[in-house]
Amino acid sequence: MTASGKVARATQAKAARALRTFAADVAQGFFEITHNGLALVGVAVVVALAALTARPDLRQAGESQLMSWLQERQIAALGMVPDLDAIDRATAANPKDLPKQQAAVAYWLSRKYRVAPEPISALVAEAWQAGSRAKLDPTLILAVMAVESGFNPFAQSSVGAQGLMQVMTRVHTDKYEVFGGKLAAFDPVTNLRVGVKVLQECIQRAGSLQAGLKFYVGAAHLPDDGGYADKVMAEHLRLQQVAAGRAVPVFTPPPITPLRTLAPALGARPDPAEAEKVAALSGP
Repeated sequence: MTASGKVARATQAKAARALRTFAADVAQGFFEITHNGLALVGVAVVVALAALTARPDLRQAGESQLMSWLQERQIAALGMVPDLDAIDRATAANPKDLPKQQAAVAYWLSRKYRVAPEPISALVAEAWQAGSRAKLDPTLILAVMAVESGFNPFAQSSVGAQGLMQVMTRVHTDKYEVFGGKLAAFDPVTNLRVGVKVLQECIQRAGSLQAGLKFYVGAAHLPDDGGYADKVMAEHLRLQQVAAGRAVPVFTPPPITPLRTLAPALGARPDPAEAEKVAALSGP
């Protein structure tokens, strides 16, 4: 090998060693920087945790901001505001979870009044409980509800009777106080409970079921109740048969004319004082 060749090989070897040394130095430096950086991050985390432990207000503020950010991200992704508690406000139950007797009534009412079986199931179950407390037949309660509102929880008559059982909210404001106020009239279960209480009082005052229904509809001093009590009793009988397991035909009931609309034709006027004590017939 010539001298020039030896010199070239020696130069290449030195360059290779220098490159390896440079690479090793870079790697070592990167390791030290990374190690120190992680150490700083760890220290920062420990300090932050200590600060949050010592300052609960800071922790709560941080959690609130994080939750707000997550909610905003979720709203942006969904295109609507989520509410996981909505299910708790729904008046609904699975009819399959009801006793056989109640389930039969719920399905029959669902078909007849063209409403979903789940909310009807919740009302049927509540009617059974309320009836037990008030010593009233639950099928009577459901019959009043059917004739009064057709199971529309937002129904309102021309005289201000509201909700499922068409209770005169402005008259029975005191009964709604324990439920948070008069707007609870549009909560189906609350309206049912208040309506049952009013119905119970009317029957006790009148001394009989038929007379109590006349009081309930505001016809205590009228010669006729416009057929209201007969409609309720007829529906009551059908529901009793359904509850007993009999096959009862389903048909859509005709609309009901409010009693106070019929009053002039009946030749008498409802007593205003009496009307202020009872519920009124449903919508216009």
